[in-house]
Amino acid sequence: MEINNEIDQIRNSYINTFGSVPLGIETRLQLAQNHDRQLAIIAIENLRKELLRNNSLEPRVQQLVHYGQLLSLGHAEPARLHAKGVLKAGGTVKDLLGVAETALITSGMPAYSLGITICAELEDF
Repeated sequence: MEINNEIDQIRNSYINTFGSVPLGIETRLQLAQNHDRQLAIIAIENLRKELLRNNSLEPRVQQLVHYGQLLSLGHAEPARLHAKGVLKAGGTVKDLLGVAETALITSGMPAYSLGITICAELEDF
C-alpha cells in the first residue's frame, strides 16, 4: 500500500503544477505499475523533486526556465505544458514572451517562433 500512496503523491504533484497529470507521465506511471517498476519511478521522481522543487527558484521561475530550455530544444509539446505551468504558478503571457525573446538570442528564430506560437495559443488567437 505504501508504494501506491507514493505513486498517488507523484500524480498529485503534477496536478498541483499543471492542473492534470501529463499523458507522458501517466503512461510512465502505468507502465511502471504494470511491470512492477514502481520503485524505479519513485526514485526518478524523488530526484526530480530534489532538483526542481527543493531549489532556490520559486515555481514561476522554475517553469519559465523549463519553458525557455524546451523552446531552445524545439520540444513543442513539453514547452506548451510548461507554459501552462507558468500561468498556473502566477506568471503571465508577457513573461512567456520575454522568454521567447531571450530564446531568439540563444537559440535563433525557430525557438522564438515556437514561443510566439505558444503565446498566441494561450491568447486564443
